[in-house]
Amino acid sequence: MTRYPRTLLLALLVATVPVLAVGLPDTGQDTCYNDTVADSRPAAATDSIARDTGTHPRQDCRYGRDVAYPIGALTKTSAGAKGFDYSKVTNLGIATADPNVPLGTAYTAWGCTLDNITGLMWEVKTATNTDLRYSGHTYRWYSTDGSTNGGSVGSPGTNTCNATLPGNLCNTQAFVAAVNAAYLCLYTDWRMPTLRELLTLVDADGSIPSIAPTYFPNTIASYFWSGSSYMPGPSSAWSVDFYDGSSVVGDKLLVYRVRLVRGGQF
Repeated sequence: MTRYPRTLLLALLVATVPVLAVGLPDTGQDTCYNDTVADSRPAAATDSIARDTGTHPRQDCRYGRDVAYPIGALTKTSAGAKGFDYSKVTNLGIATADPNVPLGTAYTAWGCTLDNITGLMWEVKTATNTDLRYSGHTYRWYSTDGSTNGGSVGSPGTNTCNATLPGNLCNTQAFVAAVNAAYLCLYTDWRMPTLRELLTLVDADGSIPSIAPTYFPNTIASYFWSGSSYMPGPSSAWSVDFYDGSSVVGDKLLVYRVRLVRGGQF
């Protein structure tokens, strides 16, 4: 990632995207089910089995943004499947509704994705194994911040990220520092997401990986660390498996993938 000169950073500061948490997205689950198979009727149909008077009432498929979108009852800021609403953000920190902006290192190329529902901005992974943000790199969980690590710092790691971090120590804290030093999308407040924040990216429609591929390309269907320690046993931390969208506790010595976020924490 190109490191931008300070003069450019100052000149473009007013054009960057503010990030304010505003709400929660839906789940992507818009199919209703009986005991064994999917309902043959759409969720909005008067004879859907998931209606309150149906045989299998009050299913997720009938509520929220996902069911509102196909019937024209949902207004989006930009685009995204079903109830999701994402914008691409260029390396200059400017949000765009143009879905054709390519991923790259040029100033006007796509580098981050803004969730217009939560207000959170997310790192986008790349497909080149020498890149800092390559999708195949893995990291051990590590944080020296005693106020958030639950009393266990984790492990500084080894070279599981193709020597893209200082000392070949591939860990979450070092990765956060490196991305901030690179001014990703002009920002220096990137951090590890909480478990709750990471789960907002899950698209539970059964796709693999369980995330919007248009706005989060190069995502490997595997475990991604959150910044949330597991309080009953702080030598472990929470992660999300983007194979199926489940939340999983893993020992901090394990090597998982990472996707950074910025914005108001929740």
